[in-house]
Amino acid sequence: MDNSNNTSSSSEISNSTTQPADIGSESSMTRELNSKPKYYIFLVTYLVLMSALGSFVNDMYSPALPAMCKFFGCTVSIAQMGLTMGMIGLSIGQLVLGPVSDKYGRLPVLYGSLSLFIIAAVVSIFSPNIHIFNLCRMFQGIGASGGYFLARTIPADIYSGRPLAKLMALIGAINGIAPASAPIIGGVTADAWGWKGVFAVLCVFAVIVLVIGIWMKESLAPDRRSPDKWWHAFRGYKSLLTNGRFMTHVAFKGLALGMLFAYIAAMPFILQKTYGLSQTIYGLVIGFNAIFMAAGSMLALKFHPLKKAASAGTVIMIVGVIGEAIVLYTLHNLWVFEAFAVVIMLGLGMIFSTTNTLAMNEGRSDAGDASSVLGISGYVVGAVVSPLAGLGNILHSTAILYIVLAALIAVAAILSRRIAPDLNS
Repeated sequence: MDNSNNTSSSSEISNSTTQPADIGSESSMTRELNSKPKYYIFLVTYLVLMSALGSFVNDMYSPALPAMCKFFGCTVSIAQMGLTMGMIGLSIGQLVLGPVSDKYGRLPVLYGSLSLFIIAAVVSIFSPNIHIFNLCRMFQGIGASGGYFLARTIPADIYSGRPLAKLMALIGAINGIAPASAPIIGGVTADAWGWKGVFAVLCVFAVIVLVIGIWMKESLAPDRRSPDKWWHAFRGYKSLLTNGRFMTHVAFKGLALGMLFAYIAAMPFILQKTYGLSQTIYGLVIGFNAIFMAAGSMLALKFHPLKKAASAGTVIMIVGVIGEAIVLYTLHNLWVFEAFAVVIMLGLGMIFSTTNTLAMNEGRSDAGDASSVLGISGYVVGAVVSPLAGLGNILHSTAILYIVLAALIAVAAILSRRIAPDLNS
């Protein structure tokens, strides 16, 4: 990634802090950012950590999946159900915690969800069988969902339009460290201490995030919270689900995230079983690929209007998918396989950065609910596709899955392209 681009984008984002979201008056959080630049740096850093936990919950233990099959004596698809259960938990958590955060504020949800994750991670280490482990994975997902969706919600509490896009792109680019480092850390940890060591490290990371959260400021002022009972806040989902513009962006993001989860589910077995890589080398390869996803996130900011980046990213991703499918069916060459994988990651990074911003900008009046719907969409797709990547010949099933998802993403891109660009994005 070009460092000069990062510097330029960071400068633009810092300048954007003088432009608060259109919420009627300048929020206390915006005033905090304007008056204390150091807190802005803290905010970005903490949002990255919150979002990283959502990535770590799947990415970090994926290198250990083949070893876990052997440890528990289960099939590939059953082991991959751990990914599915984690995604189900992430979906359930966001569905419930979104309205709760709109009612009671962001910080209570953050602290409660992190505490649940820590407990579930500890219990999973002592799982007597794969089924208990997979159940723990669901609660880990629920716990991780708090920080994951709040990393999108809090920026929407503060900004809108292009300033929101710049902040979320910066967070997305920096957070590329998470999917880049998680498989590396997971691979090294699994090689040294087995799969249980991975979840011990995850537990420690969550404790650190929880402790640092003491210095986090509430971004949702009391006068902007839902006045009704928290379960009444679920009615906000109805208006969002019937908002065609919002749901188009959500579907686009969800299908693209499904592609990423298919990749996460298949890569440990393809790289370790087919190409013979160790868990550590696997982690290094996946980490290298994730850097291109971060680069795509920053590259999206170069497009005006912003939504053009999603269309360009779709074209890039489709080129990578077609090449990858050919390699999986015929060539079986690691270097060519890896070359097309980075192309897919670059395209997905552009899509994620753009669709996140467009969807949150469209649904920012109900930011908690909007962030929940946006997050759930990807995990619903991911929960379905992850076990499919392990059916039969994993090389062929993955190639077919990639092609089907790419076709659906292309349809979503066309529908999104027909929506008039937002004047502020």
